[in-house]
Amino acid sequence: MKRLMSVGLVMGAFWALPTWAQVKIEDPWARATVPGQKATGVFMRLTATQASQLVGVSSPLAGVAEVHEMKMENNVMKMAAVTAIDLPAGKPVALQPGGYHVMLMDLKGPLAKDTSVTITLKFKDSKGVVSQQEVKLPVKEMTHGLGKDGASGAAHKH
Repeated sequence: MKRLMSVGLVMGAFWALPTWAQVKIEDPWARATVPGQKATGVFMRLTATQASQLVGVSSPLAGVAEVHEMKMENNVMKMAAVTAIDLPAGKPVALQPGGYHVMLMDLKGPLAKDTSVTITLKFKDSKGVVSQQEVKLPVKEMTHGLGKDGASGAAHKH
């Protein structure tokens, strides 16, 4: 009986394993805001164990949360929402100022330095299975020059 229970527990643990792609989230942070500012950026590094995509984001602190890309077009820096960011298996993808990032807009309050904010990232694996990961991340000020958080310090205005 004891052996049967052990086998059952092991099998139960096996069946409880998630079937979606796991995504490692490193160095997540949100840019602090000033009074009256209604939008900010969120940055991190994502590494998927299998080919996946970041397909969405939400946060209780924002009325609107989107995945964005900044890129140069005809010598003009442009920003726009994207429907997905490809996450190749085992290759880190940076969400950073001046490139891919998360935008939190219509903020319900300011984001003060040394506080934290929670976001939920939505992923889709190569089989179309959708999963979500909640992330609690620190709020930091963006500094000039290259800081320890990897931020370029480039202007990031919206």
